[in-house]
Amino acid sequence: MTHLVACLSSGDKSWAHVARLIKEYNWQKIFLITNEFGKMNFKAEKDVEFVVVDFQSPVGELINNIKKLLSGKITDLEVALNIVSGSGKEHMAILSALLKMGVGVRLIAVTKDGIKEL
Repeated sequence: MTHLVACLSSGDKSWAHVARLIKEYNWQKIFLITNEFGKMNFKAEKDVEFVVVDFQSPVGELINNIKKLLSGKITDLEVALNIVSGSGKEHMAILSALLKMGVGVRLIAVTKDGIKEL
């Protein structure tokens, strides 16, 4: 088992992707990087920790906020990362925050054959 970090931003189809990702694997911990809207409206079948940020903030501020909110919560040396949902700015901020924390990433996605590392 490992920790899952996923972006949960705009798009109904991307939310379905994240929901399936959560459902189909036994993750140790699940962190969803989202905004207040995502926290209030996304329904997960398992326990998740919402990391609520303002996606409209400048990228440097976004990186610092994500890093601050995840600090001390990730105990592994690497995480499974899914960035199907969201924009390039959001993706860069999440990836930068994780790397600045010294955490390695494995990109993962739901495919027709199940969850796969990319």
